[in-house]
Amino acid sequence: MIYSCCIFVYCMFECFKMKNSVNYHLLFILVLFSLIVTTVYLKVKEPIFHQVMYGMLVFTLVLRSIYIVTWVYPWLRGLGYTSLGIFLMGFLLWNIDNIFCDSLRNFRKKVPPIIGVATQFHAWWHILTGLGSYLHILFSLYTRTLYLRYRPKVKFLFGIWPVILFEPLRKH
Repeated sequence: MIYSCCIFVYCMFECFKMKNSVNYHLLFILVLFSLIVTTVYLKVKEPIFHQVMYGMLVFTLVLRSIYIVTWVYPWLRGLGYTSLGIFLMGFLLWNIDNIFCDSLRNFRKKVPPIIGVATQFHAWWHILTGLGSYLHILFSLYTRTLYLRYRPKVKFLFGIWPVILFEPLRKH
């Protein structure tokens, strides 16, 4: 989670750079951050430390995304806020599952299996954060390709799954 989120952070902060440029300073900071988090976590084995460090990275992404949809590409607000909302819904359900785990287990024993399955909030955490992350990848791709003067188009595979197709802008 830490390593992939660092890649997201790098991409979001470098999306307005020229092709083939590398920000070695940011790259160094993110690699160092990842290694420090890994080392400390392996030593102390405290999940809350890992969660706080991951939360800091996600918070950084949220701030950068809000900047982009507020000042740079306001027409991407829908995609940006949808990805954030879905991710946060997964985060909320995961916390509910953590806090009320015993109560939810007892509840699941008393209800029909279909309701029990629907109240597996830890599973919903994985599904919703995965979908929110996927939509954020689309947001990142859309932002980057617009900057590189491509004309990205969102298409829906099977009528439900969004993907981005690219075509270069024609020079007149």
